[in-house]
Amino acid sequence: MQPISKKYINVFLSLGSNLGNREENLRTAFALIKRLVGKAAKMSHVYETEPWGNKEQEPFLNQVLMVNTTLDPRELLEAVTKIEREMGRQRKEKWGPRIIDVDILFYGKRIIRDKGLEIPHPELHKRAFILAPLLEIAPDFEHPLLKQPIDQLYMDCDDLSEVVMLES
Repeated sequence: MQPISKKYINVFLSLGSNLGNREENLRTAFALIKRLVGKAAKMSHVYETEPWGNKEQEPFLNQVLMVNTTLDPRELLEAVTKIEREMGRQRKEKWGPRIIDVDILFYGKRIIRDKGLEIPHPELHKRAFILAPLLEIAPDFEHPLLKQPIDQLYMDCDDLSEVVMLES
């Protein structure tokens, strides 16, 4: 009898950190993603970015990954929430400082509007700190709702906050 093979799907995840050792936080999150979510097919450089929403905090390090996973959308949300919790993330204030933030940007081309789960991420097209690293690894990927590729979304984005690629 053949084992049932699960279907892989490409998901895009955004990582961000502005507390503690930001570089180490991204590395730890990446290792946990490999263990709990799947293998990274592509990863952007790390970018230093201005904080979004609440400007009165330290700059963030951000990165975007394309990961091959067999998890369904709800399992993926549970996995990224577990990663944040294991790393000590505390949700005290909206747009506040955080040791790690893992956001689901895209789940293939699927559109999901469910309790506590919105994919594509509803604000990604308004945020340069997401679009710049996403542009690096998937410029031609088309946003399934907006029907525009990432490079066009980046060019049309009104967010002028500073996003600086760091050396490898």
